[in-house]
Amino acid sequence: MKKIAVIPARYQASRFPAKLMQDLCGQSVIVRTYQATLQTGLFDEVVVATDSDIIYKEVKNNGGTVIKSKREHHCGSDRIAEAVENSDADIVVNVQGDEPFTNKEDLEKLIGVFERDEQKEISLASLMHVMAKREDIENPNNVKVVTDMQNNAIYFSRSVIPFPRDLKILQPVYKHIGIYAFRKEALLDFYTQSPTPLEQSEKIECIRYLEHGKKIKMILTDHTSVGIDTPADLESARSTWKERYSAT
Repeated sequence: MKKIAVIPARYQASRFPAKLMQDLCGQSVIVRTYQATLQTGLFDEVVVATDSDIIYKEVKNNGGTVIKSKREHHCGSDRIAEAVENSDADIVVNVQGDEPFTNKEDLEKLIGVFERDEQKEISLASLMHVMAKREDIENPNNVKVVTDMQNNAIYFSRSVIPFPRDLKILQPVYKHIGIYAFRKEALLDFYTQSPTPLEQSEKIECIRYLEHGKKIKMILTDHTSVGIDTPADLESARSTWKERYSAT
């Protein structure tokens, strides 16, 4: 089973333009993410896919593998699909460019989903963790997910789901961490499909898979993601980096 990791990297992010080129304690965010993914040793190949000459040069100048998208894309899955269209990969792992704290344990869990799925029923696997702070739960930048009893995704939303109608029932709220593993054929199916109504309403691309009947296995992790969507997130990431790595 050939496994590759692709890091989609847009320069003009809507909420925080040029965020991937921001300094994260001596290296850009995109280079930190690339290095963290490469250092897991899990992949036959790690590549950045970008629409930006600036990001292309940044990764190239730091010894990374990078390709320039030939088409304009509106979501990361499309950019990744173009990058692997002619690849012989079986499993494609999407590591978000603004997730520099990606770790080996979580990626191993995602890959393991497909190693155990002998009937090939699962199209995608992704990560989630429990959110504790009310301000995080109510923040629309944090995508929430609800699952069935087998941890297959039922729905994703920027709203609070499930809605706490009965406060006596302590139901955890899960944040979706934007790291995916795909069967290549499911990713290419997505590439040929038009955006779906709920996907467009929520601005969450993985909803398209659900609307087309694909099965998404969610994996619970204890690792808290430090995705970078705002300047405040960047400051938080810098503090986290210093705490984890300043002594090494």
